[in-house]
Amino acid sequence: MFNFTTAQYVVEILATLAFALSGVIEAARRKLDAVGVFVVAGLASFGGGTLRDILLDRRPFFWVQHSELLWLVLVVVIASLLFLRGRHLEPTERAMQWPDAVGLGLFAASGTQIGLSASVPPLVAIMMGVITAVFGGVLRDIVCNDIPKVFSDHRPYALCAFLGGVVLVIAHYSDLPQWAGLLAASIIAAASRMLAMIFNWQIPAWRVDR
Repeated sequence: MFNFTTAQYVVEILATLAFALSGVIEAARRKLDAVGVFVVAGLASFGGGTLRDILLDRRPFFWVQHSELLWLVLVVVIASLLFLRGRHLEPTERAMQWPDAVGLGLFAASGTQIGLSASVPPLVAIMMGVITAVFGGVLRDIVCNDIPKVFSDHRPYALCAFLGGVVLVIAHYSDLPQWAGLLAASIIAAASRMLAMIFNWQIPAWRVDR
């Protein structure tokens, strides 16, 4: 039977797929070998959720409990590399940002929900969602020798994940169906990031006047 637990698992699968794809594109853009591509995709997919599980003292880690996710990432890596090579497509930074935005929204919602299920305060639950959504991308960028985009591209990123977490918490305390809160939070976080990319919304950068 399809219940909320199943819905949350589906969200995590989709988020893992999205971040794995973003990792593949970024690693291919950096001309890494096949092992490097898999490592970067794995870090992007599992980094945020692993840190969340450490902070919440959840064992086993989500990718250990659902080891099929490891196989899923491996399949995504192989299929994506074959597709890119077969079509002779050149991976670009902008192409990487679209699946990254989808994964951001999905992981922000699922991470916040896991925080609420662990009975932590609402703000802490939201921060668990932000960590889940953001930290995998941070690791991906660091390994690819880049300043993490969450800190450097000046467009809302972590703020979008935070917004999704707030939506989920409001839905939770408004006694809305859990699946509705999860869906709304995912869409709002992902859509706000995509809109920031399309319209080039900017966060003020640090400037020193001389």
